[in-house]
Amino acid sequence: MARLQSPQTLANVGEFTVSELSQALKRTVEDTYGHVRVRGEITGFRGPHSSGHCYFALKDEGAKIEAVIWKGVAGRMRFKPQEGLEVIATGKLTTYPGSSKYQIVIETLEPAGVGALMALMEERKKKLAAEGLFDEARKQLLPWLPEVIGVVTSPTGAVIRDILHRLEDRFPRRVLVWPVRVQGEGSAEQIAAAIRGFNELSPDGPIPQPDLLIVARGGGSLEDLWSFNEEIVVRAAADSMIPLISAVGHETDVTLIDFAADKRAPTRRRRPKWRCRCAPSCSSKSAGWPGGCCRAGSAARISAATSCAPPRAPCPAPPTCWQSRGSGSTTRPPRCRAPCAPTPMRITAASPLRRPA
Repeated sequence: MARLQSPQTLANVGEFTVSELSQALKRTVEDTYGHVRVRGEITGFRGPHSSGHCYFALKDEGAKIEAVIWKGVAGRMRFKPQEGLEVIATGKLTTYPGSSKYQIVIETLEPAGVGALMALMEERKKKLAAEGLFDEARKQLLPWLPEVIGVVTSPTGAVIRDILHRLEDRFPRRVLVWPVRVQGEGSAEQIAAAIRGFNELSPDGPIPQPDLLIVARGGGSLEDLWSFNEEIVVRAAADSMIPLISAVGHETDVTLIDFAADKRAPTRRRRPKWRCRCAPSCSSKSAGWPGGCCRAGSAARISAATSCAPPRAPCPAPPTCWQSRGSGSTTRPPRCRAPCAPTPMRITAASPLRRPA
């Protein structure tokens, strides 16, 4: 049993003001814990505050801790808070003297495993389906022989080479590539901006508006493909006035853009067949076919767009310009450094790329 202190002993205890005590507790908590990783379920989230900050709480079966994400951090987060989502939050533990509370200031947020991602994806799918974004009545017919094809993908990946090689096999067309990141922070915003950017091009402009769009990426894990599950990307695909093909991942990889696109072509083998279904074989040299038949093994002429589109937002990364040599290898001239939105690269596919050895 604890021994009671005498009144004279208690009178000798140091005196604190409320502010002094609050600051002492704040220093103790911050110095003792610093950065922590906390697993819990998001509760009380009603969207960003008018200030741009996000306020909610993390809970489990026995406790709850207040959480905050500051505006600048929230804007850069790949995964946004969702009510009821189980997450792993990393941040600093601190106190808020105004209400005698301790809280975690979150710096990164990630779903707690694939199960949480699948639950979030299913919830988002139901929400977007209820808005009619996946209705069959919204689907557009693909053009029979598109003159210009726009591709939204990484300019350094194997996907763009695969598309050009398949066009060589089927029917060479002019291709416009809008270079974007297809994974990681900021990739969803770049993909959505590219889709909308292609739709804003004029058919008679120096860079013509494509007759068909392909949003492409290779296979990967659910986390790798998550950018194509973001609402901003799905809405951009659904709003596209240009027929759009989703060529994301392999047959077993399903993303939400697949439901909003006019056609899905998940495997490399099927991507070009949706684009050019009635191309002649190389044995056919009829003048009735636009462009005729190409000589096998000749190199495509790829030139970079030399001017930038009207300023809309600062470039998250300047567009990468690249050219093809006859051997199939690539070189990169200096990057465009103008502070404007990325513009697509012009690829004249009158002659196909030679397959690398």
